[in-house]
Amino acid sequence: MFRRLPLSSLPRSLFLLILVIYLFISGCANDNDLTSGWSTDKLYAQAKEEMENRSYEKAIGYYEKLEGRAAGTTLAQQAQIEKAFAQYKNSEPALAVSTLDRFIKLNPSSPALDYAYYLRGVVNFNDDLGFFSRYFNQDLSERDQKAAKQSFESFKEVVTRFPDSKYAPDASMRMRFIINTLAKSEVIVAKYYYRKGAYVAAINRAKSAISDYQDVPIIEEALIIMIKSYSELGLDQLKEDTVRVLQQSYPNSEYFGKKQESKSGGWKSWFGK
Repeated sequence: MFRRLPLSSLPRSLFLLILVIYLFISGCANDNDLTSGWSTDKLYAQAKEEMENRSYEKAIGYYEKLEGRAAGTTLAQQAQIEKAFAQYKNSEPALAVSTLDRFIKLNPSSPALDYAYYLRGVVNFNDDLGFFSRYFNQDLSERDQKAAKQSFESFKEVVTRFPDSKYAPDASMRMRFIINTLAKSEVIVAKYYYRKGAYVAAINRAKSAISDYQDVPIIEEALIIMIKSYSELGLDQLKEDTVRVLQQSYPNSEYFGKKQESKSGGWKSWFGK
């Protein structure tokens, strides 16, 4: 079995060599950490300066040092939540969400808790906007709506738990936008299936939009997709039932003004056919 020899048993020349290397490495490490003698206030000021200069990666480094040196203080909490914002601005949404999740878990009574939830919602909201902007330029298929739904839940926490928060009005507006966008994404997929002749799939996606999202304008289109899909499938009773729902909910629907037109025009043009 290998037995480690004590340093005293090493030849003197080898011992001195090891000692010199150790001191050299230690000296380099200390020289590299220019903040080793800084106060926490100076660290925070430097982090803020880097944020103003949009040097987000540098700011993140300062915030992380500050978290360690000011552990257990409100300044450490401030550093953590500002680090999350820096990560978000540095195009690191996953890291930003992870930092915010940790902040929320460790600081349930923090006065900045409303902002933490709001920022988590913003991170997911903007991350998912990229998804929705690409949505319209690609063949439509199943898409992951996880980020948008997580964003909605974060904003809901702000509006429900902190109704007097200065972030509540904006959170409420973003919630409405998310609901409309999620519903629209379902209807877009339903349209895609309709064009492909997958009428059952189109009906199911339209139903999903109707059941999951109420009081949004796009529901009118979801009902029309169902009506036309039922017509293509020869399910006249279900078609007429859906027409009645459309008439009750949207009596001025464009569908009723054009339903007598031929299949070469009218409502068919609405589907891009």
